[in-house]
Amino acid sequence: MNEISWADFERVELRVGRVVDARPFPEARKPAYVLHVDFGPQLGIRKSSAQITRRYTPESLVGRLVVAVVNFPRKQIGPLMSECLVTGFHDAAGDVVLCVPDGEVPLGTRLA
Repeated sequence: MNEISWADFERVELRVGRVVDARPFPEARKPAYVLHVDFGPQLGIRKSSAQITRRYTPESLVGRLVVAVVNFPRKQIGPLMSECLVTGFHDAAGDVVLCVPDGEVPLGTRLA
C-alpha cells in the first residue's frame, strides 16, 4: 500500500449528494447508469456514470444519498461528460456497493 500525506487527502473533495435521476447508459462499454446527483446550492447537480447495475435499479437509486469525489477533472465517457465520481466498494461477487452516509446530512457536506 502506498502512503499519502495528510495534505494529499485534504485535496480530495468527497461530498454527499442525492441522486435525483438515474437512467440506463446503453452506450457504455460495461453495463452502467447515468446518475444526476444534487450536491446542494453551492455545487449543484452533476452527472456521473456508475457501473452499479447488478445491485441497483434506476428506481431504487433516486432519492438515495451517495458519496462522490467532486474535484476530479471532467471525463468523457462515450457521449457523457462525467462531472463527479460516485464511490463504492466491491462485494465478494465483484459487484459495486455504494458508499453512503449512515444518516441524513446536508447536501454538499464534505467528508470529515
